[in-house]
Amino acid sequence: MGGGAWKVAYADFVTAMMALFMVLWISAQDKEILIATSQYFQNPFRSPMDATSGVMPFNSNKTTNNSGQGQGDEKESDRNKHIQLTFLNSVAADFYRLLHLDENLAGKPIDVQVTTDGLRVTLYDRVNRPIFKGDTAELSEWGTFVLQSLAWTIDRHRFHVTIDGHTKAGIKLKDESYTAWELSTDRANTTRRALVHYAVEAELIERVTGYADTKPIAGEVATAESNQRVTISLTLNAKDRAKEKISPVAPSSPGAPGPGNRAPSEQSVPAISPSRTSPISGPSSKKSH
Repeated sequence: MGGGAWKVAYADFVTAMMALFMVLWISAQDKEILIATSQYFQNPFRSPMDATSGVMPFNSNKTTNNSGQGQGDEKESDRNKHIQLTFLNSVAADFYRLLHLDENLAGKPIDVQVTTDGLRVTLYDRVNRPIFKGDTAELSEWGTFVLQSLAWTIDRHRFHVTIDGHTKAGIKLKDESYTAWELSTDRANTTRRALVHYAVEAELIERVTGYADTKPIAGEVATAESNQRVTISLTLNAKDRAKEKISPVAPSSPGAPGPGNRAPSEQSVPAISPSRTSPISGPSSKKSH
């Protein structure tokens, strides 16, 4: 009997050619299909695709008549929204796992909410898990670890970023001339600098704002600890500035506070060296500056 090695080699060759054909075919598709394929392979076990033929979604909503086409387009839009929301939920879950946190934990130091166009990440400056050292804008060890991990997530998915700093009411600072307005703005700017230092491109930062104690969390008293926070909004697409009623004044530097906020003191924000690193496994691995 003759050897069968050539059959194995031929089967491997056919498999390789089929894989090459699939790659070339997918590369020639439109942007929506490429995004859907990318999201599937990033998290195949939680893929939201239904009515599929293989990996790619089968477009069964399109019909030949005009009325059917409108209905098909609407269903396709709903499916795309569903794909995006599932993708964002997956990113949020991955971020919790990266920080070794339980997303259902009460009084958690971090809260991640999925919005219609992205994520809203709230970093609480709690006594047991402070983001900053005391009533300053200097990051704690935990805060540095969180922002380093968040920066990696932002850079990976190319989110656009806005940062809002908040404080609780009644906060008393040593310097009377340094108020909650300066503190909230400085903390937001420190967050921006840390994100840019670790991975995020500066042009992805769209706005940095300090609100002092003017926007407490709904349902919480103004003096509650939860109001000591930094909110980071992540969107998949840049905001359409042309649709805004008031055109924002271009800041002098990326992420600088708007004209309604007092500019933070450059000396009050901790300096960060220009080198960049990838996400670390825990707060104990923080790089000293």
